[in-house]
Amino acid sequence: MSQVEQTTASGDWAAIAAAEHHDPHSVLGAHPRSDAAGRTITVIRARRPLARSVEAVFDDGSRIPLSHVAHGIWEAEHAGPALRYRIATAYGEDEPSVAGDPYRHSPALGEIDLHLIGEGRHERLWQVLGAHPRSLDGEQGVAFAVWAPNATAVRVVGDHNGWNGETHAMRSMGGGGVWELFIPDLPVGATYKYQIRTRSGQWILKADPMALSAETPPATASVVTASGHVWADGAWMTRRAATHAVAQPLSIYEVHLGSWRGGLGYREIADPLIAHVTEAGFTHVEFMPLAEHPFGGSWGYQVSGYYAPTSRYGSPDDLRYLIDRLHQAGIGVIMDWVPGHFPKDAFALARFDGQPLYEHPDPRRGEHQDWGTLIFDYGRNEVRGFLVANALYWLEEFHVDGLRVDAVASMLYLDYSRKAGEWEPNIHGGRENLEAIRFLQEVNATAYRLHPGIMMIAEESTSFPGVTAPTDHAGLGFGFKWNMGWMNDSLQYIERDPMYRSHHEGEMTFSFVYAFGENYLLPISHDEVVHGKGSLLSKMPGDHWHKLANLRAYLAYMWGHPGKKLLFMGQEFGQLAEWSEGRELDWWLLDQPSHAQLQSFVSALNHTYRAQAPLWERDNDGSSFSRLGAPHWEPTVIAFERRDAHGGRVVVVSNFAGVERTGHRLVLPREGVWQEILNTDAADHGGRGSGNLGMVIARADDDGPATATLTLPALSTLWLRYQPEPHVPTVSHG
Repeated sequence: MSQVEQTTASGDWAAIAAAEHHDPHSVLGAHPRSDAAGRTITVIRARRPLARSVEAVFDDGSRIPLSHVAHGIWEAEHAGPALRYRIATAYGEDEPSVAGDPYRHSPALGEIDLHLIGEGRHERLWQVLGAHPRSLDGEQGVAFAVWAPNATAVRVVGDHNGWNGETHAMRSMGGGGVWELFIPDLPVGATYKYQIRTRSGQWILKADPMALSAETPPATASVVTASGHVWADGAWMTRRAATHAVAQPLSIYEVHLGSWRGGLGYREIADPLIAHVTEAGFTHVEFMPLAEHPFGGSWGYQVSGYYAPTSRYGSPDDLRYLIDRLHQAGIGVIMDWVPGHFPKDAFALARFDGQPLYEHPDPRRGEHQDWGTLIFDYGRNEVRGFLVANALYWLEEFHVDGLRVDAVASMLYLDYSRKAGEWEPNIHGGRENLEAIRFLQEVNATAYRLHPGIMMIAEESTSFPGVTAPTDHAGLGFGFKWNMGWMNDSLQYIERDPMYRSHHEGEMTFSFVYAFGENYLLPISHDEVVHGKGSLLSKMPGDHWHKLANLRAYLAYMWGHPGKKLLFMGQEFGQLAEWSEGRELDWWLLDQPSHAQLQSFVSALNHTYRAQAPLWERDNDGSSFSRLGAPHWEPTVIAFERRDAHGGRVVVVSNFAGVERTGHRLVLPREGVWQEILNTDAADHGGRGSGNLGMVIARADDDGPATATLTLPALSTLWLRYQPEPHVPTVSHG
């Protein structure tokens, strides 16, 4: 070796020892070269600080000793080309231990992967970044890769190396900022983090942003995992791909998994949850966020591990088991997804490589002042790719049927919850976050392209145009939008004493004006039963009987109203206490007949709804709806008709007054028999049993409109289905 080569080598060795070398593989591992005679020899180097002896052990059992050269680096020459070998290391008086050499392996990800990562277009990002058990160059181990473009060095640390990464430094894969290392012999279940050297020379410890599993909080290490789950929901997935959700019944049961029933994990909850949802008649379960999060009190809305199902309830395969079982039972699964912000916890995404990376560097765009969280930099390719791939990950790897995207309004507007001077306009001088809008369009278009039949649902509380319009028509491309206006108005109405409702009818009917402007979903979510708002039943006025009657009438009105439905857990049986994530629902209430009757009513409501196509088939078609009652509106009687594409008709009539109305005349769309298919005042549901004896006859006189005389029980909703008959019965029940 020449003097120049020796100087260069010495500098490389010192840089590796100081963890300043961007490519340790160029020094360590096996390096073929030619000797003076032109023969091929291989130089083998390994770093083993404080070792007593180091040997290379070849597959045929032969060994060659390595000599210490400098800075804990050992070296030997082997005559001939590079052969597969392992390293035997002895420390002190201990016997030598044999392990694979991370630095003899070629990279586990290729140039195409790196190119797609840089462009933010790697739709299977979780398959190339993170930690993946695999066989590489004939050896089993784990391939690690992480994006950290501002790092000057990165190491893998964990239980396998005593959380000392000196012998597991990663190599830079070029200007894109990806670092990689293959560690032989590492098993599934190993815990790890990345030790990152920042530009200032500080070492920081970070969990893997792409980890597929994590320790149970408050522990924060990432966990090497592999799936062995074999899916058995093929029939469900085939049907889903051929289904357009807008034209299907959709009744969602929102669940916080940890407090539905205490102490149940992903596997243990499957049987009781399936039994309950099936009996109650809901079509889907929506889980509040199940991605890993450090603080349980955030309910999962402050995510630290976007690709790791929370280990509070079991392993990733345990979650796959739960979703698989739900699908086999005919129940769809929606999951809350939170791409709008993330927490500042030091072990996670915040300033990941010592600089703003996942978050926008400008605090006017990169921090949520209200929530104390950080906002993603949607304009950065790699960050956008991280989030788009994350949505695809849950759809593909866990077969979820939809993602409900949290806090979309906070993403759309640069001035969201900010005062003048606290935000910077976009390039056109407007308040819209153009980068976030492009991200939402991309994630929606990509998700629907790759997974037909799924649902992307926006929790969006403003009048932003085209939330559910296709992206090729300048829309955001969501399948559904939560109708927060309807929710706020209708709850304000139903909380009033019935004696004062006649002056506020618009709170219940204004939604008819815009009901078909988007594909709406009507939510009574967890947000309405926390922070002092009380449970849904407790919002109702009057004594216990009147509260239950109000609630039944309200739910039947909601289920008849255009738009899909969502109800938070516990409201189906009249939970009295405000929800808390720290305790399970008050299931003991079902020992009381009135609460058991309410649960039975919700079951009847859901099953009747699902059987009546007029109530859901044309939810996005304004021509399928007509308001009834003109020209003489009764301010507390709200009536409307829903129609399907095949002649089916259902009329919904709600009497929100506290008194029964007998002899109420209502113009109906057709002469003939209208069957009373739902009556919230039925005795079986806990009502007084007042109604119309199962049918209503509408008659037209002298070419006038078809008019029926109805009995409208106090605080009730009726559903009437048109029954074509060859003749109109001569006896009318009124």
